Amino acid sequence: MNNDIFEGKWKQLKGSVQAKWGKLTDSDLNRIEGNKEQLVGTVQERYGKDKEQARKEVDEYLDSL
Repeated sequence: MNNDIFEGKWKQLKGSVQAKWGKLTDSDLNRIEGNKEQLVGTVQERYGKDKEQARKEVDEYLDSL
């Protein structure tokens, strides 16, 4: 899923994203607002992953949608 589609579908995806990464708060999701890099950074921060690991996890998740 490319960034434009991700941004456009953000409101629909928020629940699914929160189900996947339960440590993300509503405040996190509001801050992310469909920005893939912001999602990667927040997953990295909340789960203590390195940036490449978080990016890979987000990319795999988005590809599965």
